[in-house]
Amino acid sequence: MAQVSQLQGQSPVVSSRATLFGAPIGELGWFASLLMGAAAGFAAFFLATFVGIVTILIYNSATHGKVDYALSYMRGGLIFGSLVMLGSWAYLGRLWVARITGKK
Repeated sequence: MAQVSQLQGQSPVVSSRATLFGAPIGELGWFASLLMGAAAGFAAFFLATFVGIVTILIYNSATHGKVDYALSYMRGGLIFGSLVMLGSWAYLGRLWVARITGKK
């Protein structure tokens, strides 16, 4: 005899809370939101700086140019990291305010 599942006819429970890789970011406090936003900004800064350095390296090697490597963080990493940090603070701040006020 085949066993009948006990979940037959029931829909799975779906959470409407915001998660990032399974971590509930919709339940963070204000300080944790600030830290997570800053961490996202720093990660974006380092990624954009790395990509900028590699791009300048390839450009200088291919064209025998003399592009300064400082441009990789001044024009790339700093701007991109700041935008990501401000965007993540806005998003996480909105989640925090919605949780505090009881709105979804």
